[in-house]
Amino acid sequence: MNTQALEALGAQQQALLQALLARPGSADADSCKERLAGFIDASNPQTARGLAAYRANGHAMAERALRSAYPVVSQLIGADNFALLARDLWHQHPPQRGDLTQWGDALPSFLQHNAQLADVPYLSDVAHTEWALHTATGAADMAPDPGSFARLAQEAPEGLALTLAPGTAVVCSAYPVASLIGAHLHAKPRMDEAAQRLRDGQGEHALVWRQGHRARLQGIQPSASALLQALLAGADLPQALNAALAEADCANAFDFSAWLSAAVTDALVIGVHSLPPKVLLQQPNP
Repeated sequence: MNTQALEALGAQQQALLQALLARPGSADADSCKERLAGFIDASNPQTARGLAAYRANGHAMAERALRSAYPVVSQLIGADNFALLARDLWHQHPPQRGDLTQWGDALPSFLQHNAQLADVPYLSDVAHTEWALHTATGAADMAPDPGSFARLAQEAPEGLALTLAPGTAVVCSAYPVASLIGAHLHAKPRMDEAAQRLRDGQGEHALVWRQGHRARLQGIQPSASALLQALLAGADLPQALNAALAEADCANAFDFSAWLSAAVTDALVIGVHSLPPKVLLQQPNP
């Protein structure tokens, strides 16, 4: 096949893909239909049925992919509403890669700005947490380095940081997102307890990480949340500890030794590493 033929085939495939992803009845759909008419007779009944079948298959794939990543959001709004939501997201934020497991990250923001879901304002934070769980499941493996923990006793803490498990993320929410997800997926806490926390306006800091091959989720104290967020942002141990202590109070004192012991046991912290030295920019001479 010569270059001209390859270019024509590529243009035809692109026009077909755009026609399938455009929202039916929209101006984009009309424009895509016009471009597609240069390659096929879209008015032909058989062609129209074929396009409709492809479009329906795309909607079904979108629903399956999104439900896999957001099972609790699906339960909260119901199967029929979730199917419509998946279809809307498919057209407004179509996949950019062939792997549909990587599609759907736009849903939290999409929910947050959806006026029809204003009566469930916590839905976006639930989706944000579920996407973190989904991402942690597919995060690249990282070998633990238990021998590196000796560095905590042998070296100055400046420039040292804790190595966190693959997929570690912290979601700070004004709603009890960890409780809501735990209640729906594992019945822990009970559904009525999660609902009461929601009615009481109880916010939660949700920690996500991967332990072995399993994505984990738990609610954590603000001090632990601050420490982990600092580490994720590239802080060394003294900086992270300062962030944790700034969030601690008399009722919720932060015991780093106890926290670290539990974090190592849960495979949240899998080693200690050195941060790259910071490059100091030379100031111009006055």
